[in-house]
Amino acid sequence: MAKGIRMIGVPVDLGQEQRGVDLGPGALRYAGLSARLAGLGRQVEDVGNLQVPVRDVVTTERALHYLPSIRNVCETVYEAGRAAVCEGWIPIFMGGDHSLSIGSIGGVTHDEPAGVIWVDAHGDFNTPDSTLTGNIHGMSLAALVGEGFPDLVDVGRAGPKLSANDVILIGLRELDPKEKVRLRKSGIAAYTMRDIDERGMGAIAREALGKLAHRARLHVSLDLDGLDPLEVPGVGTTSPGGITYREAQLLMEIIADSKLLCSMDIVEINPILDHGNRTAKIAVELVASAFGEAII
Repeated sequence: MAKGIRMIGVPVDLGQEQRGVDLGPGALRYAGLSARLAGLGRQVEDVGNLQVPVRDVVTTERALHYLPSIRNVCETVYEAGRAAVCEGWIPIFMGGDHSLSIGSIGGVTHDEPAGVIWVDAHGDFNTPDSTLTGNIHGMSLAALVGEGFPDLVDVGRAGPKLSANDVILIGLRELDPKEKVRLRKSGIAAYTMRDIDERGMGAIAREALGKLAHRARLHVSLDLDGLDPLEVPGVGTTSPGGITYREAQLLMEIIADSKLLCSMDIVEINPILDHGNRTAKIAVELVASAFGEAII
């Protein structure tokens, strides 16, 4: 049993074009994440923010979509995740854009594998050959299964950090054309918004956990754009028609029931686009549910 929760800020905004997600860690702190988790009886340690280059200082990397700096950030995140797990903590990585997951998931699986529930409107399964934008936050999952830029695939340790049957995607509704083909061929279990509409989140959440039953640990990578932008307006890349607040709560409550949660990403919160820090506040509610907060 992990002794507590370690909050790790990763203010990276290099993986995509929309500025502002680097302010996400501060928004989550301002929304009271630490106090909320402490109120659940958890020991909480906030180690502050990891060092991340400011985009305006590394302008020479623009044509490379900031790949060298993203790789360095992910190496730092990897080591922070590995250390947290070794020291008995449950790490929560507060982003920042979704490129940080290359480091976070790599680090928390250094000594022991984990299943991953990836909540996202997008597949993040592009490679340099399939991407329309070149944005690296859309390549994170591909890199984790060993595809794409070698600099990203080999962060922390050489080769893939996950196999296809270790990952469940939930909330998909916006994929690039070649990415769609890649995902179909990958063997990764993916639940689209149509699946959620037709079957309900409860059935999908339980089925997802069943598909990950071969792993004794669970990492949740929560991209807030997986939710409907009517609920969470402050996200890096909006996509209409997403998961409702209540559906997201149910998913987190069922994850809490499994008692397998060992680490978590909270990414793509953009306070500049938000209204009264609403998106970070909702993220705090969801994290609290994932860690066992119950209605009764």
